[in-house]
Amino acid sequence: MLKEFKEFAMRGNVVDMAVGVIIGGAFGKIVTSLINDVIMPPIGLLLGQVNFTDLFLDLSGKGYPSLAAAQEAGAATINYGMFLNTILDFVVVALVIFLLVRQINRMQKQEKTPLAAPTTKKCPYCCTEIPIEATRCPHCTSELH
Repeated sequence: MLKEFKEFAMRGNVVDMAVGVIIGGAFGKIVTSLINDVIMPPIGLLLGQVNFTDLFLDLSGKGYPSLAAAQEAGAATINYGMFLNTILDFVVVALVIFLLVRQINRMQKQEKTPLAAPTTKKCPYCCTEIPIEATRCPHCTSELH
């Protein structure tokens, strides 16, 4: 069983998938930083000094001044600002993946060239490659039909 697992794990597809998952996780962190540290601050500034990560609904009704204070007190909250950030993360990751797959598909279409018509055939008697127009095999001298 250990041998079978090793063969499974070392197949090209499994290793490629593992590398993809690791790179995808790192890419997700980059996108999260881009959203939280680059995109959301200017949007918050344009909307009147709003920090989206601090947007929440206090379900306890006590009126906490910040999300950190509500969480410290153990109050139930709906953190819709963090949810908005997560949605934006997803949209950016999905867009980048879409663009990447689209570009890969374009490159693969360009690489595919139409197959050229065959210029040789095999002699049915001696299996030597001969020109397709040949009527007699130059190797075994058999007549070809």
